[in-house]
Amino acid sequence: MAHDRTLMAWVRTATALISFGFTIYKFFQYMQEQGVPRRHALLGPREYALLMIGIGVFALILATIQHRRDLRELRKHFAVPYSLATVVAGLIGFLGLITFLAVVFRQ
Repeated sequence: MAHDRTLMAWVRTATALISFGFTIYKFFQYMQEQGVPRRHALLGPREYALLMIGIGVFALILATIQHRRDLRELRKHFAVPYSLATVVAGLIGFLGLITFLAVVFRQ
């Protein structure tokens, strides 16, 4: 169960990164629609949002892979049930990927 709690903590962290990145993107998109001038910087709001969403999805993928490896090792010695945390991680990862693509393809 400790492995499931660890994966769920990663899911929480990844969800926060993904949602915060998307919120940044939408906020600055709204500001641009209101006519607020945008300063040009090396890392603009869209790029920053993509970076945050990408880090969240990537971290979730790595955490899920590690979780599955750990469960595979445990199954060699104990009867370990299937983890619902993996299903939740997959769904959040899919949602994060859709969010990433939405930001990429909306200019």
